Amino acid sequence: MASNQLNSLELSQRFNKPLMISSRQMSWNGILVEQCQSPASTYEAELPALSEHWLSLHLGNPTHIIQKRDDRLHESILQEGDNLFIPAGQPSYWCQDKSGITCTPLFICLKPELIQQVAEASDMDSRRFEFIHCFGQQDLQLHQIGMLILAELRSHGMMGKLYVESLTQILVIHLLRHYSTLTRPIASQDSRFTRIQLQQAIDYIHTYLNRDLSLAELASVVNISPTYFASLFKQEMGISPHQYVIRQRVEQAKLMLSKTDLAIADIALQVGFSSQSHLTQQFKRLTGMTPKQVR
Repeated sequence: MASNQLNSLELSQRFNKPLMISSRQMSWNGILVEQCQSPASTYEAELPALSEHWLSLHLGNPTHIIQKRDDRLHESILQEGDNLFIPAGQPSYWCQDKSGITCTPLFICLKPELIQQVAEASDMDSRRFEFIHCFGQQDLQLHQIGMLILAELRSHGMMGKLYVESLTQILVIHLLRHYSTLTRPIASQDSRFTRIQLQQAIDYIHTYLNRDLSLAELASVVNISPTYFASLFKQEMGISPHQYVIRQRVEQAKLMLSKTDLAIADIALQVGFSSQSHLTQQFKRLTGMTPKQVR
């Protein structure tokens, strides 16, 4: 990492925006997510090149903003759902007019190493494309992904690492498809799990169902990359590793509700849910009933 490049941890400080919530203490792999409060007053910031890819999703009131790139000024009124995307290694200049209103943008910083992992697992040569600087583009699908990540941040990671990693992969693949010089679609994987590898992964899930399992942990069982593992698992099983784990936890809880007298809160923790309310939410979604109704 070049010493003159800005690290994402300094981003909110450079913009002088009060930090509302951050994923810094949550050990999310390759991604930093923060929501800040943008001041109502005029501000101006000239940022050196970022060491990470930076995505800003506009939330809140419409905001007039000026950006300079290629020595030209670009003006825009940012609306809910608009985004700004600055690839790593590119400096930027920002100016917000005094508007008397505040907004609460969501900052998402992605490590280049993560992008490379996803690209290679998707059969792309990471040297054959570059990300494109984007300013004020409306992208509802990207906005929806961002809102799911923000909801998970606000819940303090209630759904677990697998869920965050799945959302992160969806985000990266969306950026690769729509915000890069990539001209061909992401290739589908021709390789498949062997039956032994698939069974090893499933056995591991059942053995450690009470853990906060991660893609990296599951992938290490069969010695392949996390992104590749997620793709092959879904290809073989028809659902993502995260959804498979949730279903197995609900099935185990259903069995314990009928066979034991344990409190529902204790059952929730024993099968790997973060709380009784998380168990109830997923239980009702998959069975149409609450744990209390089943008992």
